[in-house]
Amino acid sequence: MFNLKEQFKEQIDDFTNPSGVWEVAEDIFQRNQQYGKLLFEGAEAAVGQSPKDVVWSLNKVKLYRYRSPRPATVTVPLLMVYALINRAYILDLVPGRSLIEYLVGRGFDVYLLDWGTPGLEDKDLTFGDYITNYIPKAVKRIKRLSKAKEFSILGYCMGGTMSAMYAALYPDDGLKNLILMASPIDFSFHPYYSVWLRNKNFDLDRMVDVLGLIPGNLIDWGNKMLKPVQNFLSSEVNLWSNALDDKFLQSWAPVNKWVNDGPPFPGEVYRQWIRDFYQENKLVKGEVRISGHRVDLGKIKANLLAIGATRDHITLPQQVKPALEYCGSVDKEYFEVDAGHVALTISSRATKKTWPKIAEWLQSHC
Repeated sequence: MFNLKEQFKEQIDDFTNPSGVWEVAEDIFQRNQQYGKLLFEGAEAAVGQSPKDVVWSLNKVKLYRYRSPRPATVTVPLLMVYALINRAYILDLVPGRSLIEYLVGRGFDVYLLDWGTPGLEDKDLTFGDYITNYIPKAVKRIKRLSKAKEFSILGYCMGGTMSAMYAALYPDDGLKNLILMASPIDFSFHPYYSVWLRNKNFDLDRMVDVLGLIPGNLIDWGNKMLKPVQNFLSSEVNLWSNALDDKFLQSWAPVNKWVNDGPPFPGEVYRQWIRDFYQENKLVKGEVRISGHRVDLGKIKANLLAIGATRDHITLPQQVKPALEYCGSVDKEYFEVDAGHVALTISSRATKKTWPKIAEWLQSHC
């Protein structure tokens, strides 16, 4: 995995050479200093730089509308909905790695829901608050601002699952197009989550009742345990090896900031998310109830594009693709990209595969 001599082959060919050994020692010292600084202080990164305005807010939730130097050419506005886990600025990471920047450049009128940072006073929020309160009110504001009767939604990760439930509960609200990107629909099997979360020793109720808010770093730790060697060893060795490489750090810093910037998860929503979805797979069974209403995916009318990632270990492609089976949409398509869960959105492959597919599909359906 790591070869010291290979790492410093430019400085030393023979480890018996005193001057070469001194150069290596100096290099290692500098790397250690920089690595320690990055480890304990983190890396500075300016994220979410696309110009935007807050056009609506309620409690901690904000709705952003992104500015464009030219009027939008796509008349159907696009609402982007992200998960309650991590931060929504992954969709606008940095210039050149921003799906939002790309879509604004393609003539879309783009909006983004930012769920904010829940406080302990929000521990009793449920899916009902998010799906039958926040999203419908944000949609109402979008229609008013854009003067459009129809709109599109792009939901990413858990945000897509929430968007699908909204689409099922509000089939006549003007939703024309629905994109579910790396969004789990069928929770019947996951090689790790299914084992961990259905284990009799996992006391979900006690965790929620004691903590109230599930810490963001606890969620992050659970996700990292899906690939422990890569996340806790290989990535650290890679960072140390490249600690003096400015180009590497420029790419690494924004993602590192996002990974370590997870907000807390409101306890009651977490309880619903784990029990109704991961433990009992109620969504595809038509047994999820939101604010007293049964969620029937078969009632979805919007055109549907489901996007999976071949190497996604968080949301498996076989969890995404069933959207075509269970959603009632007439026009529906599944598209898969050879990428991981996050790379699906911000990698060079995303810029060549994911982004153009989204833009072209939306334009053809608007």
